[in-house]
Amino acid sequence: MEYVLTAENLTKEYKGFRALDALSLHVPKGAIYGLVGRNGAGKTTFIRILCALQEPTGGGYSLFGVDNGDRSVIPVRRKMGAVVETPAVYQELTAEENLQIQYRVLGRGDFDAIPGLLELVGLEDTGKKKVKHFSLGMRQRLGIAVALAGEPELLILDEPVNGLDPQGIIEVRKLLQKLNRERGVTILISSHILDELSRLATHYGFIDRGRMVEETAATDIAESLETHYMKLMGGDRNE
Repeated sequence: MEYVLTAENLTKEYKGFRALDALSLHVPKGAIYGLVGRNGAGKTTFIRILCALQEPTGGGYSLFGVDNGDRSVIPVRRKMGAVVETPAVYQELTAEENLQIQYRVLGRGDFDAIPGLLELVGLEDTGKKKVKHFSLGMRQRLGIAVALAGEPELLILDEPVNGLDPQGIIEVRKLLQKLNRERGVTILISSHILDELSRLATHYGFIDRGRMVEETAATDIAESLETHYMKLMGGDRNE
């Protein structure tokens, strides 16, 4: 099996507190991988390390077969897009203007692809409307559009439907399914909303106290995701 992302014995400590404890993980190419765990399990720490926002204390990870300690991982990161915690967008600008800025950051001077990207995420009719007037779901989809500006092969999302209303959740779900099925984008989703994740994920990694408890394909879980999770975590969801 081909993996676009792996981690082996990945560790992160903060003044004696171990946020990640020898975490190992394997994300197959073409998967929608759900990283499942209660609040404080280490999900966001892991994602921040992947995005080079933090450095691991021990162990390592690889992107598209390139180890994080290798200098050649820097250009490889361009094959990855991410939305960490909340979308990094400019509230006083329009959706199109936000994408133009991201294109410039990536060194893409041609804006011809922006209308198609806005259509992909369902924001083609927002015109001159400023982001500060967007709904949460619209802002989330704009954040995903910004992450897609570099045409990544791997998309990493930290709690992408957290705080959204039912319509916003459905819109984000359909977008992610489209990206995965039609464009072949591998997606890693950190979430604690099990019902929604069960509608998306093809693979799961269950994390607790910074350690991987289990990795499995969705097809290998015979019961509901919530029931399976509760059994793994000893019946304490604590979310």
